[in-house]
Amino acid sequence: METELKSSMKTGTTILGIVCKDGVVMAADRRGSGGGMVLTKDIRKVFPINQYIVMSGCGSAMEVTKIPRYVAAELKLLELKSKVRPSIKEAANLLSNIHISGQSAFLLAGFNKNGTTELYATDPSGYVEKIEDYDASYGSGMPFVLGFMEREYKKGISIEEGIRLAVESIKSSTQRDMASGNGIDVFTITKDGIKKAVDMEIKPNYGD
Repeated sequence: METELKSSMKTGTTILGIVCKDGVVMAADRRGSGGGMVLTKDIRKVFPINQYIVMSGCGSAMEVTKIPRYVAAELKLLELKSKVRPSIKEAANLLSNIHISGQSAFLLAGFNKNGTTELYATDPSGYVEKIEDYDASYGSGMPFVLGFMEREYKKGISIEEGIRLAVESIKSSTQRDMASGNGIDVFTITKDGIKKAVDMEIKPNYGD
């Protein structure tokens, strides 16, 4: 029974990307669910796949952890063959061409060799789109996050403002979405590199 639940585990979930004037902020919660249950409280859904790209995903937990590794390997092969580091757009197109189950969607952000940063989203069909402001992909927390960011996001916000917005957006979804919660991870992507900005555990507060 446990094996069956683990194999069908979904990431739920809340993932998001925010375009700032000086980079991109990407964030996610940590809950993994399946069969109406919380199966894990510490699944990481946003992480660097190499020195210049961060990915996050929602849907099948297997694909969310497996596909970023595949993308990283393919990008390395492309770089070895061409002697040129692939652009963020090329990485996003590579991601969109990978066959998935139709249950998972991804966000991909990074910085190009010229220092510019970009954010892309792919849906479960593989369609890829460059994001100019913000996106919460197809996770279960998306309706709560998009409503919050629609009110709070302002074009040209700083990375620091983006971090605060990301944390508050994740918190807003964890209050209402059963499949989101337990922690918050936030990464920043700028021309200076990738940094882990927030590593937060959300603990239940039981009253007497």
